[in-house]
Amino acid sequence: MKMEGESALLKKNFIEWRFSQYPKYILLPIDENHDQIRSNIKNVIYSEVTPRPLERNVRLVCASEAALTNILDMNPDMMLSSDFVEFIAGRKLPYGALPVAHRYGGHQYGLWVGQLGDGRAHIIGEYVNKLGQRWQIQLKGSGQTPYSRTHDGRSVLRACIREMIASEACYHLGVPTTRAGAVVVSDEMVVRDVYYTGTPRREKAAVLLRLAPSFFRFGSLEVLSRSGELAVLKQLADFVIKEYYPDIHLTDENRFIRLFSEIAHRTLDLVAKWHGVGFTHGLLNTDNMSLLGLTLDYGPFGFLDSYDGGFVANCCDGEGRYALAKQPDVVVWNIGQLASALKPLLSASQQVHMSHILKTLDTYCKNKILETFLMKIGLKEERWGDEQLVEKLLDMMQQTGADFTATFRQLAELEPSEMVSEAKLAEKWSLKRLASHASWGCWLDQYRERLDKEAVDASSVGVFEDERRRRMLGANPAYVPRSWLLHEAILDAERDDFGKVRFLLEVMRHPYDIQPEAEKRGFSAQPPQWAYELKISCST
Repeated sequence: MKMEGESALLKKNFIEWRFSQYPKYILLPIDENHDQIRSNIKNVIYSEVTPRPLERNVRLVCASEAALTNILDMNPDMMLSSDFVEFIAGRKLPYGALPVAHRYGGHQYGLWVGQLGDGRAHIIGEYVNKLGQRWQIQLKGSGQTPYSRTHDGRSVLRACIREMIASEACYHLGVPTTRAGAVVVSDEMVVRDVYYTGTPRREKAAVLLRLAPSFFRFGSLEVLSRSGELAVLKQLADFVIKEYYPDIHLTDENRFIRLFSEIAHRTLDLVAKWHGVGFTHGLLNTDNMSLLGLTLDYGPFGFLDSYDGGFVANCCDGEGRYALAKQPDVVVWNIGQLASALKPLLSASQQVHMSHILKTLDTYCKNKILETFLMKIGLKEERWGDEQLVEKLLDMMQQTGADFTATFRQLAELEPSEMVSEAKLAEKWSLKRLASHASWGCWLDQYRERLDKEAVDASSVGVFEDERRRRMLGANPAYVPRSWLLHEAILDAERDDFGKVRFLLEVMRHPYDIQPEAEKRGFSAQPPQWAYELKISCST
């Protein structure tokens, strides 16, 4: 009966389904010079601009029923309608729509590049769902805006598929993220030079439906601070506090310090979550850092295959600034730029307080990452020597080329006593590779000794072992959206076969559960050799 009642609350068509009549962002400065392309707009947060719909044979590539039903209250049948496709394509804007593009700036590769902004995305409205949650709906690839730079305001199919699957996978992996609702594609063509080699090619244009409570970034505050727009800076900071950090009171004279601390620690918690699933963002510019601590703007990202702390997801990052192991340092540096943006709103004593917070962030992040890895090897609390135990494991993985996701999952599937059995290891392809390291036996002895110390507190060794395996299976996924899986799905999708895209999206709804068809297709097997040669660029 409860399920029937919940189903009755779902909207069946776009007559029933509509935006909030007054989106909260209407309270912020919006430039109303419709559709004008200007390079330097002042004293606004948004620009009102109309999406340019996709034309020519628009069709649905895939949709996330979980996101659309649970967030937008859409009945699954609604997703099969032509109205739904036109909605994603930007042609059918529901009642209450107010399309805007967001203005922000950013540091890219450590350098301030000035004003940026949504160059191919439109926030088209806000939806308040049956739980009372307010979500912004954004179309990505929906045409030019006042902040478009060298490109045409379009997204290509491969980029939309990558973000669609990765953002939904991150959500189900337990990583804070923006969500993705659906992708549509058309026969409209755009030109992209994928690896910036001077060999552009024509690709199909697509639009991605993105969902988030807010798309504000570090750069949203940075552009106002650096341009001296301090009244608008204060207005936006207070808006963020009121709407997204309700535990901070607007009457608190230290509210901006508290806001900074909350954002900083949420962001570093996010970094630890990334490391726990082997996710490398690839383009950690300040304009890609969410003020809500969400994974934002999936471009050149990558999930690890063979473990390598130097893994770089973005082939355009020649110096490896955004390598996996450098993510904590880069994010702390980015948080420092957020601190600079808020500095004009602080008194001298508050600025000193902020500097003290900044000095603690390296240690905080390091501890959160260690805590994450202890969970991955089944330990509940940190003890002396645990950091070395984790570091040695990762070092052995890197030296042997052991797979990140598979190694931790296979550690969870065996009892410690089985980890020396050649017969058992033969069934675990990545753990077998790890066990070839000369220090494997020594590390395993230390690991078993460490487990024994926690087992003393359990009612029995058997109970503790069951708890260890349960914790590890809950912390170590069987599947992540590896680059080779995405690549194969994209190749088919470019030929109008969306089966692999939809199957991959479905598998990632339950990444911790073994799924027979995914196993049959090799999703948890050793990646094919060609997978290790794949390159991802900023173009994606």
